[in-house]
Amino acid sequence: QVQLVESGGGLAQPGGSLRLSCAASGSINGINVWSWHRQTPGKQREWVAQISAAGNTNYAASVQGRFTISRDSAKNTVDLQMNGLKPEDTAVYYCKLVRSGVHVHWGQGTQVTVSS
Repeated sequence: QVQLVESGGGLAQPGGSLRLSCAASGSINGINVWSWHRQTPGKQREWVAQISAAGNTNYAASVQGRFTISRDSAKNTVDLQMNGLKPEDTAVYYCKLVRSGVHVHWGQGTQVTVSS
């Protein structure tokens, strides 16, 4: 059974930084695509960033140039470095893993609050 656990959320001031981490337990052999998503109350979950099995990265326009997704395949972890945080980045952040295009796993979410 694969489980994802996020960490690193918290409170940051506008312009500050936070680093989120997502660790997978269990066997995740296969072609893996990792992504981060976020959700605020009353809104649909929003895709933020993705890293493909080949290491290619893509970002939502709203975070391009400020956020960086990276992974450590040996440790089965994926991180999201968030710089230049804005109040509108406030959300619960979720990591997602899609294995071999079939098996989908979500983390439980971690709260990020950007406020002065």
